[in-house]
Amino acid sequence: MPNPLDPNNIPKFVSPLVIPLIYEPTLFKDPKTGKVKSHDYQVTISEFTQQLLPTGFPATTVYGYEGKVRDPETGEIIPDFRSTPGPTFEAIRHIPINVQWINNLNEPNPLAVDPTIHWADPNNIGMPMPPFPPFPPGFPLTQIPVPIVTHLHGGETKSSSDGHPEAWFTAGEAITGPAFTKSCYHYVNEQEPTTLWYHDHALGITRLNVMMGLAGFYIIRDSHNHLEGENSQLPQGNYEIPIVIQDRSFNDDGSLAFPNTGINPDIHPYWVPEFFGDSIMVNGKVWPNLDVKPRQYRFRILNGSNARFYNLMFSNQMPFLQIGTDGGYLPKPVQLVSLLIAPAERADILVDFSQLTPGTKLILTNNANAPFPSGDTPDPMTTGQIMQFTVLNKPAVVPPSLPKILNVLNPLKRDGKIRTLTLFEVEGPNGPLEVLLDGQNWNAPISELPLVGATEDWQIVNLTMDAHPIHLHLIQFRLVSRQDFLVDKYTNDWLVFNGNPPLDHPTRVLPVKPYLLDGPMNPPAHENGWKDTIQAYPGQVTTIRARFAPQDVVVSVPGINEFPFNPATEPGYVWHCHIIDHEDNEMMRPYKVRNPLVDC
Repeated sequence: MPNPLDPNNIPKFVSPLVIPLIYEPTLFKDPKTGKVKSHDYQVTISEFTQQLLPTGFPATTVYGYEGKVRDPETGEIIPDFRSTPGPTFEAIRHIPINVQWINNLNEPNPLAVDPTIHWADPNNIGMPMPPFPPFPPGFPLTQIPVPIVTHLHGGETKSSSDGHPEAWFTAGEAITGPAFTKSCYHYVNEQEPTTLWYHDHALGITRLNVMMGLAGFYIIRDSHNHLEGENSQLPQGNYEIPIVIQDRSFNDDGSLAFPNTGINPDIHPYWVPEFFGDSIMVNGKVWPNLDVKPRQYRFRILNGSNARFYNLMFSNQMPFLQIGTDGGYLPKPVQLVSLLIAPAERADILVDFSQLTPGTKLILTNNANAPFPSGDTPDPMTTGQIMQFTVLNKPAVVPPSLPKILNVLNPLKRDGKIRTLTLFEVEGPNGPLEVLLDGQNWNAPISELPLVGATEDWQIVNLTMDAHPIHLHLIQFRLVSRQDFLVDKYTNDWLVFNGNPPLDHPTRVLPVKPYLLDGPMNPPAHENGWKDTIQAYPGQVTTIRARFAPQDVVVSVPGINEFPFNPATEPGYVWHCHIIDHEDNEMMRPYKVRNPLVDC
């Protein structure tokens, strides 16, 4: 049996940062006009080995995405390239993309699949009863076949192409989930230019498939946007770099070390509430280094971790600019010295190295507790360090001035419901058994049924001790406010009102207004933009304004569908916590958009 690898024995900053390659599309053109109508791709999900640890350590068995790519450095086309993170989709606004997703996972999942939580269950083994076998081997019929389904996180997408958790399929599509209709997905790309990402979303095993490597970038560009194109004042080409940060733990044989004993092993034999790795991986390399010229760079940062928040800052306290968030550009640049980023969030930042002496070595550091905010402090020698930047001896280039206005965000006016939704942890003998949205399990009747075109306020009332990144599929939303409240009193009254979760009845809404403290806190400048994932802190009510219409619609009308597709079709959408260990164990709920012109 392999032994855990001590992270202190892994050399830091010896591996160069790898920049993901770019998928090369097949262009589908109108035969009459020659105009490009779509970019088409074929992407295979497979198992292979990749050198995540520095040279000299064993390679790691991973899952990754495979397809035809273009090397931006050389222009070379590689027909069958595979990697984790997967290659990057470069999407052009208003030109749709079609992706044929192919599951080629033919070996047992190396990580422990826990069949006592609600999951895909392709062999239909049902709920096992204790005593449970240790892993390995665990339950052999849960380990193979491996279901997958890909979700474009942040995308305005028809639900049949959204990667619904029950739309999973196994190799050869031999077994499919109850919501499966197709494996060729259509992405319309009508939303604002931004950084999205794609990752696996199979019911109950998302944490395992993402841990194995199933994630990648999806960048939407718009040459008609004043910040983009040939005359852009933003860094481009080699100076624009996507960065995905993920924590991992390893064994001395190079394999991924992931928990295989639950905190309540007589109930959930393998599931743990949060995974926190002891090593930090960036773009598929553990503690890499990036050589930078003394000039400005653009970094599109993604927190791709299961559960770990990062509070990022440079070791010399150097300031940087944030210009964008999940759904696009901010109204104006925001200067920061630190940035808290939760799982699934993206941040578009500019870093100016032009004032630094050649040879300077900067470390991107992290001081966010895990779990956040009241958990353990990161080890300053391991999880407190992300990567290193080394400034090269090159001529300095002073960055150009940015426009004062980056983006115009029209105000959103609520014309629909106010929903009060709780985050609740069900306690077991040794810690959480599950974490719930509004006290309901995944299979409870759908309670969120917004009207297409409507703008609703969702009050997320956090009754737990942890911060949760809450993600809504289909739309981008805006943060309205956060406000402290009498959490213990509200929790006790809510339990008296509803009973102990999971509830066997529709949730009775307990208005939160009488329990609010002080005044609402307005969004900080770096969160004052389009979001699809929001940090909901303990002891606070986080209010988001969710409009069930496309981003670029200036004024939406309830009941009028302005999406280029019908969002009311099956199988519908989901909202969930993006601590994916929580998501896999009931902290996810289906929702459906009502379209009265179709529904009637």
